[in-house]
Amino acid sequence: MKRSSSVLFSLIFSFVLVSCDSNRVFDTYKPVPNTWHKDSVVSFTVNPPDSIKPYNLFVNLRNTNDYKFNNLYLIVEMVFPHGKTIKDTLEYRMADPNGKLLGTGITGVKENKLWYKEHVVFKEAGEYVVSIQHAMRENGKVNGVVELEGITDVGFRIENPSSK
Repeated sequence: MKRSSSVLFSLIFSFVLVSCDSNRVFDTYKPVPNTWHKDSVVSFTVNPPDSIKPYNLFVNLRNTNDYKFNNLYLIVEMVFPHGKTIKDTLEYRMADPNGKLLGTGITGVKENKLWYKEHVVFKEAGEYVVSIQHAMRENGKVNGVVELEGITDVGFRIENPSSK
């Protein structure tokens, strides 16, 4: 009985935290099955609500202790409604110098909110497609990591800049 009460309390508390996120405009995750294959692209289709306001963009990741690297390389591509494409290769730190994984979470899953772009104005009306692919390599090896372990979910987030 106590366990079900604590689970219910946790669910309600999580719902309250999520619903109080006033900066969120778009926030979606997609699961990665077992490992993230180097050719697997995770895509998000977005219709920004405003063509004048600036937004901050983030790549969100959930990873487990099976993630064995200190950093993460991603290729992030944004395709605009009229065909223009921007492609970036990004590097993120995933662990401190001692190897302890960064991110939030008290369980074996860490959540990372990684900056992608700041103060972006979506000037074109219509659908934008954001695609995310890993580009990991091991030191001293030419070929990339084919099956990346430890990433469980890939997400994309758009938020209003905080007024701090």
